[in-house]
Amino acid sequence: MPIINVSVTGKPDAALSAAIARQVTELTATHLRKDATITAVAISYHDPEHWFAGGKSLAEHDANSFWLDIKVVDGTNTKLELEAYLKALFLGFGSLLGKVHEESYAFVHEVPAAAYGYGGKTQEFRFISGRLKAA
Repeated sequence: MPIINVSVTGKPDAALSAAIARQVTELTATHLRKDATITAVAISYHDPEHWFAGGKSLAEHDANSFWLDIKVVDGTNTKLELEAYLKALFLGFGSLLGKVHEESYAFVHEVPAAAYGYGGKTQEFRFISGRLKAA
């Protein structure tokens, strides 16, 4: 059920957006065990002339970049899972965008289950309800 915000350099491209959403959803399901059917991905594009790394624009670097921001419930993933996810994201964006600048980032926010949810219910509510049904 994560919400994933992705920013990339370049001009808006529907086919690229679909490929990014598909790949990010798949990597999130594979590495973080998140349900792909309730994963949301929002993608925005930025002109490489206006995205800077090390004081130079990405246009000057002749490279692309990405910023991925995802929220997940605290404690649902191990450090090793997060490490593998970040590595897979960097490789995946490299295959989609071409030359990716090293200063491309992904940030996994681990948030409390009581402060995060969808459909008007927190993840903590869903967890407790599931445990009660199991009992």
